[in-house]
Amino acid sequence: MLMLTLAAIAPALILLWYVYHKDTEPEPSRLIFKGFFYGGLAALASTLISGPLLNMGFYTTEPSTFGEAIRIAFFGAAIPEETAKLLLLWLLLRNCPEFDERYDGIVYATTIGLGFAAFENIIYVISAGANWVDVAFTRALFAVPGHFAFAVAMGYYYSQYHFRGREHEGAAIKMWLYPVILHGVYDALCFFSELSEAWSLLITLILIAFCFWLFKNTRARVLKEAAENEYVGSGPVIRSNGYDVNRDWSDHPEDQ
Repeated sequence: MLMLTLAAIAPALILLWYVYHKDTEPEPSRLIFKGFFYGGLAALASTLISGPLLNMGFYTTEPSTFGEAIRIAFFGAAIPEETAKLLLLWLLLRNCPEFDERYDGIVYATTIGLGFAAFENIIYVISAGANWVDVAFTRALFAVPGHFAFAVAMGYYYSQYHFRGREHEGAAIKMWLYPVILHGVYDALCFFSELSEAWSLLITLILIAFCFWLFKNTRARVLKEAAENEYVGSGPVIRSNGYDVNRDWSDHPEDQ
């Protein structure tokens, strides 16, 4: 059981370490542990959304057509799961003085997203029985990095809206919509590959290409945000690279 649990959570911990150590001012470990725990809670909370959607007929449990696969991907997984993650992210960061840098949104969102992935992985790996190695390996390559990528998008736009709401009002919907779209497309492609043997190889190649594009862009965003990280104090003043960007420099343009 210990080996199965370690195999399930190790990929999430590796990616969490990667994001955490890109932060120039690392977040308190207590909040990282709390966020990881919140990710597990988000996995449970998502069932409170997916269950009613299933009962209302928004999706079925076993897809037999591409249309049903899309409905399961979005209404059975992407919408409930990303909504639950965003809710727990808000609960974690509301009235949180440590949330004072733009990159912090990515750190905390990925902490929750990877906590979600680890909890989900434990269930899948233990349920796989004798095939647990194959399941753990496949999910380490695709599912866990997928949750990581969805969380990076959520955290990026969460910070944009939190710190620059007036300038980035669209971020209020993007912090939810973009992770849902990425998650839904990923799951839909996974379902598509299982529906048709004739198209399975082509769809699998498309899925791999999509994952490669997703992970490449996610890594680039993490590196860019970490390099251009912006400190935001507890007050309304925003500072970047030592400059007070809220100050009126018109009287001393030479000092800008």
